[in-house]
Amino acid sequence: MFDVLSRLRSALRHPWVTPAAYLLCVLPLAWLLWGAANDALGANPAEYLIRATGDWTLRFLCLTLAVTPLRVMLGLPELFKLRRVFGRCTYVYVVLHLLCYSWLDMGFEWADIAHDIAKRPFILVGFSAFVLLTPLALTSFNRAIRWLGAKRWQGLHRAVYAVAVLAVLHFFWMRAGKNNFAEVLVYASVLFALLVWRLARLPLFVRQ
Repeated sequence: MFDVLSRLRSALRHPWVTPAAYLLCVLPLAWLLWGAANDALGANPAEYLIRATGDWTLRFLCLTLAVTPLRVMLGLPELFKLRRVFGRCTYVYVVLHLLCYSWLDMGFEWADIAHDIAKRPFILVGFSAFVLLTPLALTSFNRAIRWLGAKRWQGLHRAVYAVAVLAVLHFFWMRAGKNNFAEVLVYASVLFALLVWRLARLPLFVRQ
């Protein structure tokens, strides 16, 4: 086991790890673009793109949240660089999700979009998650840590758990119309496990 971790640690220190991780994160987008260009996204390509970009946002969000528990439990500080990669890609996909909705569903009619956000709770919740995620994306670099200070930066980035809760709630409400909760349960279970792990490490919970 130690030998495996040692090799993994050495591999994660390779300078190509970060570019390779970004490349892997771009593959779903490349596949969606290929599908759109080749009419391979089904009978309703617009809906497919909106749903798919939302699904990938959730997947990358779960990956982002999973990095810290893995880093701590395996003793691999080198994983921290992947947390930033996954976090930034989460934001890219949520921007694409919002763009697909605004363009393909609403035709960039801003008044209609504002009315839709205010009228439909699941869209309001999803938009709120996007708003909360934006400052996290804007401070996902070393200069922001130095500017804010480590403690304030960490406090700000704990908002990612609120983002995750809102994202799963958005997904739940979206699937409720079709009574399809299988995937919602998967994401909710992953989020619950990660939240429990985080809470268990808080001093208040450790003392109890």
